[in-house]
Amino acid sequence: MVGIVKGIMNWLKKPVVLWGGLLSGVIGTAVFLVVFTKVVAMTNTMDFCVSCHSMTYPYEEYKKSFHYQNTVGVQAGCPDCHVPKTYPEKLVAKVLAYKDVLHEILGTIDTKEKFEEYRLTMAKRVWHKMEATKSQACRNCHNFDNMLFDEQGRRAGRKHQEAQKDGDHCISCHKGVVHEMPKDYEY
Repeated sequence: MVGIVKGIMNWLKKPVVLWGGLLSGVIGTAVFLVVFTKVVAMTNTMDFCVSCHSMTYPYEEYKKSFHYQNTVGVQAGCPDCHVPKTYPEKLVAKVLAYKDVLHEILGTIDTKEKFEEYRLTMAKRVWHKMEATKSQACRNCHNFDNMLFDEQGRRAGRKHQEAQKDGDHCISCHKGVVHEMPKDYEY
């Protein structure tokens, strides 16, 4: 047994084997990173998000919102609101998305009726994430410092200034902006 281990160790010390192994490792890592990056990018598209049958329900709501179509032509898609921009948070979100696939497979939300029954649970999960990040997904586009309070409605301008002063953030007031509010949500 010792002879076999020594033989393997001696073989590994040969320059050709050492450099070949190193080169294979570098090339393998590069290929992995390119494929991994492409997969993450592919799963971060609107088409991918709505490819599940159950996501067609919130997609129809989204298409009626200003985040989909507006006077300035800027569109915020599913990943803009639901997937963090930075690593490792983005990867964590991608891994945790297994639950969406699981509920699709299990049939928890595979009909409009079931989706509506589960809507409050899903909404609370998203609201909790947004609270934890102080609405970072919203603030990637909407920033108090860039708002023209005087050009907003009187109440909106006042509320946004108060929120900025108090350190408040978007989700505190703007639940249900893009998606319908759950029917059983208590205000």
